[in-house]
Amino acid sequence: MSELLARITVDPQRMHGRPCIRDLRITVADILGLLSAGQSRESILEDYPYLEEADIDAVLAYAARQVDHPIIAAK
Repeated sequence: MSELLARITVDPQRMHGRPCIRDLRITVADILGLLSAGQSRESILEDYPYLEEADIDAVLAYAARQVDHPIIAAK
């Protein structure tokens, strides 16, 4: 998993500090948005030929880690 997560980079000087894929100007949110809109991995890789299959795996692993926090209900 750590090899996958190493593909996600955060640089305050790139894309306003949003998590990106391998220092490219494509964010984790961009790929999550495409996937949630129903685009297949294959079509994403075709549209963005500089991405690799492992980049999409890294996006999903990163997102899973980010949402794995308990939610504390307000009283």
